[in-house]
Parts: sequence; C-alpha cells; structure tokens
Amino acid sequence: MKLKKIALAAAVCVASTMGVGCSSNGGSEAAASPAASEAPAASTEASTPAVSTDPVTLTVWESTAGPDEFIKQAGAAFTEKYPNITVEYVNVELGDTTTQIALDGPAGVGPDVFAAPHDKLGELVAGGHVLPTENAEEVTKTALAASTSALTYDGTMYGYPVSAETYALFYNKDLIAEEEVPTTWEDLKAFSEKFNAEHNNQYGFMMDVQNGYYTIIFTTSQDNRMFGPDGTDTTNSNINSAASVEGMKFFQSLRSALDVPSADLTTAACDSAFSSGNVALYITGLWNVATFEGVGLNFGVSALPSLPGNDTPSASFSGTRAMFVSAYSEHPVEANLFSQFLMSEEMQKLRFDLTGALPAINVEVDSPYIDGFLKQLDYAFPMPSIPQMNAFWDAMKAASANIWDGADVQTELDACNATILAQ
Repeated sequence: MKLKKIALAAAVCVASTMGVGCSSNGGSEAAASPAASEAPAASTEASTPAVSTDPVTLTVWESTAGPDEFIKQAGAAFTEKYPNITVEYVNVELGDTTTQIALDGPAGVGPDVFAAPHDKLGELVAGGHVLPTENAEEVTKTALAASTSALTYDGTMYGYPVSAETYALFYNKDLIAEEEVPTTWEDLKAFSEKFNAEHNNQYGFMMDVQNGYYTIIFTTSQDNRMFGPDGTDTTNSNINSAASVEGMKFFQSLRSALDVPSADLTTAACDSAFSSGNVALYITGLWNVATFEGVGLNFGVSALPSLPGNDTPSASFSGTRAMFVSAYSEHPVEANLFSQFLMSEEMQKLRFDLTGALPAINVEVDSPYIDGFLKQLDYAFPMPSIPQMNAFWDAMKAASANIWDGADVQTELDACNATILAQ
C-alpha cells in the first residue's frame, strides 16, 4: 500500500518518548548547500561556510547488504551535483564504527562520515568523535520528530537520520492464517506448543533469545522503561525492577514453546529457519523483507503480542540510524553537505528500495508490510542514548541467554543492572 506522508510522520512521532514534542513537520527538502540552484534561507546562508571548489574525497563508513549500495549510488549522484567531490565507500559494519572511530579518527586515517545507531550517541559525544549537526533547524524541519529527538543529546543535535526502525511479528501464511495470528503472548505460547507437537522439524515461534534488542520486550510491562520515562536516569537502569523480573520469568517460560538452547537461536539461525519456511511466527524487522521476498516466502507482518496483564502490543525498541560527521574530518563542510543530501526525498526513496528500512523523513513508500510496523511504532520507544547503553548489550545478552537456559531471573537481572550502572 502507499502511505501518505503525514501517516508515517504521525506514527513515528507517537513513538518518540525522549522529551521532544511532536511538532508539525513539513515534507519539504532541506537546502542542500550554498551552491545549490536555489539559494537557502538567509539564516543558513550566513552560517554555512563555503563549499570547496578544490578536489575533495569523502570517505564514508557503512555496512554491507544494502547500505553499501546506497552509499555508492548516493555518492555517484552527489558527485554529479558537485563534480569536485568524490565519495569513497569503505566497509565498516554498523556495530564496529563507534569503536573504530575512536582508534582511526585521532590517527588521521578515519572517515569523514560514518553510520552509527542513535543509542551510541552519548558515547560518541563523550569521546569528542562527532560534530554537531550543521543547519540543525533545517534538518529538524525535514526529519521525523522521533529521529530528531533520538539524535539530540544535552540539547544539541548530532548527525543526520537516514532511517527509522523497529521490529514486529512476522507470520508465514502457509503455516498460520492471518486471523489466527496471536495477539497475546499467552496465546502465542499455546499456539507454538500445539504447533510443535503436530509438526516435525518446524517451529510455531522463534526469536533471537540472546539479543537484548528483542528481549527488552519482556521488561516493559506496566510502562517500565530503561533509565526511566525519558531514558536519562543514570541511577537506575530499571532492568531488574519488579516488572522486569516478572516479564523475564514469562520469557523463560517460553522455553516450553521453543525448546532450543540459546546458543542455537542466533539472529542468523533464526533468519535462516524462517526464510526456509520452517517457522510460523518470527520477530524481526523490515530489513529482512527483501530477503524473505527473494526466497518466495508467503508472509505478513503484525504488531507484537501483548504481555500478560496488558491489553496493547508489547513495547519494542525504536531506533534511528544516522550518518555522523567525524570530528577528525578535514572536510567537515563537504561531509555535512553529503550527509544532509542523504536525507533528500530522492535519496530516502532510494534507501528504502535498497534496504527496506523506514525512511527518516516524510516520504511516500510502497510496501504491503508497512502497516504492521506502523502499528508497532505506536508502542515503540527510542533506545536510550546515554553512555551506559554501551554496557547494556553484552550484559543483557548474557542475562537473556542464561535466563533462557534456566538461570535464576532475579540474580541474572541484578548482575545485568550492576554491569550497566558501572559503565
């Protein structure tokens, strides 16, 4: 279906809980640069340094499997517009850029622009590795409110959002009818137990049970949120609160519906099982749509089931993927210019076509799977971006895996909380 621009903006705006209100976002494209055919507003023109006319090469770090092709094609389009500026793609995976910039940036061999998830923002700012967003007011007018909020740290915006994301419940239509897709976790558990008993080498339900990106779902009952409602309370992660313990005990009980050790339920293994047609229900994101379509899978997407005692879909993490300008770049003007170019309507449509990720601006996209994600975004909350999040991933991975494999829930979550707060 085709989405109206305002529909996407409203849904993602509701997802924002970071303290920045939903303002009226226009769909106009931000001014590209002082050299563009239409002059920017006087306020931006006065504050923006001139773009170099000398030969410039911008090095850009991004991941493979879609984002790489986006940077290559966007770079070529950018060079057509600015013939003296060449964009060079270098593969550094999203999960490695924050660590790598701290090493390569000061050494003078780092990128001009690099991709990172918004939850790494606190670490990047604390390390002095990124520059504030140039023309932040113009970028804010273009970007979705949730993405702008996610990239604001201590009142200053950093980076340029290129996609928004969350995950939802995928279902194989050849294994379960749309009207039978569970809307509660209790029903999902019952369905999966029955399905497993009736099918050999197939599963009613599957998820990466080690990944805190997904298992955070089970800590969110009763509006429990990591680091408080706005994600900034560094005195309490809330990961071992009463609501979290209760939710993770239910998570542990799902072992009866998916009796597989945590070590065998990695994202890669789960992706493969679902794409092979051997799983009825699977939690993943829009980034996997192209893969599943490519193998001819007959599937749909629904919002997550509700947790016990709740009557709305479970809360999920929402994320903003951004391009950051390195504080070590010798070409910050051109780097900012290219980063903002990636937010243009043309480039955002291109990125959606290549990666399947939700655009970070108000733009029309065509996909039969979007509705499920838009509904889920109504109940999603941004991953906190404070430095303590750096310790969350490994700590929550260990806790989730151990809990799934039978360890005491309170003990594991207490240890997880201690590790996070020690950051």
